[in-house]
Amino acid sequence: MAAPASAQGYPDQPVKLVVPFPAGGTTDVLARALGQKLAEKIGQPVIIENKPGAGATIGAEYVARAKPDGYTLLMGAVHHTIATTFYRSLRYDFQKDFAPVTTVAMVPNVLVVNKKIGVKSFADLIELARREPGKLSFGSNGVGTGQHLIGERVQLMSKTKLLHVPYKGSGPLTTDLLGGQVDMSFDTITTVLPYINDNKLTALAVTTATRSAALPNVPTLDEAGLKGFDAGTWFGILAPQNTPEQTVTYLNNNLVQIIQSDVFKTEMSKIGAEVIGDSPEQMKARIADDTSRYAELVNSLNLKAN
Repeated sequence: MAAPASAQGYPDQPVKLVVPFPAGGTTDVLARALGQKLAEKIGQPVIIENKPGAGATIGAEYVARAKPDGYTLLMGAVHHTIATTFYRSLRYDFQKDFAPVTTVAMVPNVLVVNKKIGVKSFADLIELARREPGKLSFGSNGVGTGQHLIGERVQLMSKTKLLHVPYKGSGPLTTDLLGGQVDMSFDTITTVLPYINDNKLTALAVTTATRSAALPNVPTLDEAGLKGFDAGTWFGILAPQNTPEQTVTYLNNNLVQIIQSDVFKTEMSKIGAEVIGDSPEQMKARIADDTSRYAELVNSLNLKAN
């Protein structure tokens, strides 16, 4: 399909897509796959810039303060709806300082363990964790991220105590997980799928209500005993607030065409990502719902950062 008409000459220069994590994680993988296709469609380079740190809030603040002209975008995720409540001193408001463009995909998280700990099922893991409280460690891609909250919720529901080890992103986390520096993670499927397939990590359960097509033989946490457990990680594109409406519409039209294309769907299914491609209004509602839902969880667990 032809690209929709540009918005008053936009874009006439490269577009920067900020990834608030290091290279190698799911956010980065999705951004690069989407950025390449967007560049082809709009006729301008899409430059991926990694700005990791502080649970993805450093990159988000950078975009929130950028000129609202459509040339600086954020590859945001569910983590940012958690940060709203988790961090007391955020210098931006995720619901007020951004203009949602579209949700790209939902990716289930999966509980994976290093083979050295010798467990083959979720029941085995819980038994070991209860026998040795606080000894087993789980890594996350940052304090206050989706992975962190999933780990905390698993502990609450299973009545276990795990040691949380935060990283700046999934890349360095996976390196340490493979090396045995941490015992497990609740990472998104995309990052760890190659190591599961190569039998280097053991997948015990996915966190969504239904099984993942990428791991059809891996049970859900609900099936494994944590009834009602349902959590995944969505990723999406946002612009700074006050970006012209016609620019947001132009980006949405082009991105949704890419996301819902058969080529992109096939590419994403291979890495465990379930494509979405919704409207700015639908993404705004998703952000509002998740912000409220995670606020309740963060407050109930008494998890706060400065």
